[in-house]
Amino acid sequence: MKTFKLRKLEILEHDKQMDPYEINLLDGLIINREDEHDQWLVEAYIDKTYEDYFINKQNEEIMIQATITKDTNEPATFITNIESINEIGNHINVLLLGKIIDKRKSIVEELLTTLVKEGYEGNELIHKFKNSF
Repeated sequence: MKTFKLRKLEILEHDKQMDPYEINLLDGLIINREDEHDQWLVEAYIDKTYEDYFINKQNEEIMIQATITKDTNEPATFITNIESINEIGNHINVLLLGKIIDKRKSIVEELLTTLVKEGYEGNELIHKFKNSF
């Protein structure tokens, strides 16, 4: 296992065009579990005001961006699920377990799926796809 300092945590909401929503971190770690499932554990120590948000997301996949070690590093994108939410005084500790993904590939796949469901095909699909970027 490898452990890194979590410098920044952002939530990517599908219904908000994937615009990142930054979570104000008090502290955090990210652990590459190096297991057979290639899972990562993200631990965020945050203000209790975020508790309702995470409670409401407990049964959903959450796409996040995590910046590790230095603020200048590019963020990595993960698909996660909430493992636990723990109260610690006026703060909470949220544990997220998930896999790292190539966000660009995920966005392309999502766009293509949407266009096909909307009935586009052939050259029309190619044209619409190119114009969507």
